[in-house]
Amino acid sequence: MQTAEFLIDLGRYYLMAGGVVAALFLVIGIDRVEPSAHGSYAFRPLLIPGICLIWPLVLYRWFVLEKHGEDRR
Repeated sequence: MQTAEFLIDLGRYYLMAGGVVAALFLVIGIDRVEPSAHGSYAFRPLLIPGICLIWPLVLYRWFVLEKHGEDRR
C-alpha cells in the first residue's frame, strides 16, 4: 500500500511542477521562444496538458533558446 501511495504522490508532485512550468511558460516564455505566438491567447490553454506532461523538456528547450538563441534549434 505504501508503494502505491508513493507513486500517486510522485505523479501528483510531477504534475504540480508541470502546472507551475506551464503557467510561467505560457505567460512569460512562449513569446520569447516562438515569436509567431505573440498575441494568440486563445490556443494557450490547449497547451497546458502537454506542458504538464513534458515540462522537463519544455524547461530545457526554453533555457537553450534563451541562452543561445535560434542557432541551437
